[in-house]
Amino acid sequence: MERYIKRQKERRVKKYFLVSFIIILIFIIILLLYQNYMNIEVEENAKTDNLNIERVSQTASYTYKDDENVQSIIEKTTQCVVGISKIKNTGSTVFLNDGVSELGLGSGVIVTENGYILSNEHVTGEKYTNCYVTLEDGRTYKANVVWSNSDLDLSICKINMTGLPYATLGSSENIKIGQAVYAIGNPIGFEFQRTVTAGIISATNRTIKLEEKEGEEVKTTYMDDLIQTDATINEGNSGGPLINTNGEIIGINTVKITSAEGIGFAVPIDVIKPIINSYKTSGKFEEATLGIFAYDKNMIAYIDSSIEIENGIYVADIIKYSPASKTSLKIGDIITKIDGNELNKMSDLRSYIYSKKPGEEVTLTVYRKNREYVLEIVLGN
Repeated sequence: MERYIKRQKERRVKKYFLVSFIIILIFIIILLLYQNYMNIEVEENAKTDNLNIERVSQTASYTYKDDENVQSIIEKTTQCVVGISKIKNTGSTVFLNDGVSELGLGSGVIVTENGYILSNEHVTGEKYTNCYVTLEDGRTYKANVVWSNSDLDLSICKINMTGLPYATLGSSENIKIGQAVYAIGNPIGFEFQRTVTAGIISATNRTIKLEEKEGEEVKTTYMDDLIQTDATINEGNSGGPLINTNGEIIGINTVKITSAEGIGFAVPIDVIKPIINSYKTSGKFEEATLGIFAYDKNMIAYIDSSIEIENGIYVADIIKYSPASKTSLKIGDIITKIDGNELNKMSDLRSYIYSKKPGEEVTLTVYRKNREYVLEIVLGN
């Protein structure tokens, strides 16, 4: 009996140790599996975190690089922006009530290395007059106005300098609404010279009516094909460049509607590029003339609302003894093409004529009373 009881105890002990061993073994296996799973998860999370960090780092790097590029481009362009005054030694003009208007303070931009400067006519004065140009380093030079146009409010003046930094001319042909732009100039006077304001292109092909008092009379003029922008443009910004994100000039700041906030205008650069290129290559410009007053569809609504045109240029008047007066061209004709190039804006016609020389012949496609005519005109000077 005692022997039987002893065997039973031994069996129970063996069974207890076996069960305990199995439980411990299962626990060890579970622990090993759990640790292995955690290691895998930590490693995957580390990879993901590293990837996210790398992505954030790349994004930050790209953002910083983009900002750095824009800053560098703007800084390079501002070196080409000059201050322009009608008199020398303006002093602390910001404190004068009539500083900008009386002293003729404005802006300009160098467009060739040998001193040709693009600005507004109302800033520099008319052709053959003089003005004073202040460069970025503070040096002031007397400049001669070599070309100007009151309809465009554009002018080119020249200083006797070489080796100057000059801005790159872009194109205003394919600009888009919403495109980022920067206006550079002297908004109040030389104390705030080369101020940069940012904005977008709000509209293109704008026409505005301007009324200026001359003595007791009010003179009404129109400016057409303008670029509208919400980049802040104050009076002293006139003549300064409107540039795109590549630092290329797409327009010249010209006027601001004072009755509304955030509305400024610039003359498209394409209209004057042929003139700048002529001065750059030959040092002179021979202006060819057609001898007409004409309006495009955006302008004609201001002049005569009864006239409707879908495209082309409406001939409103023909100058006596001009090249146009020597042909069969008539008032009321609509010029749709010049040398086969379609005309939709006045700037199209101006820029093409500016690319020609006096004595050259052009072919006009004219629409008159439901019929099409082809006229050949020798340009004058």
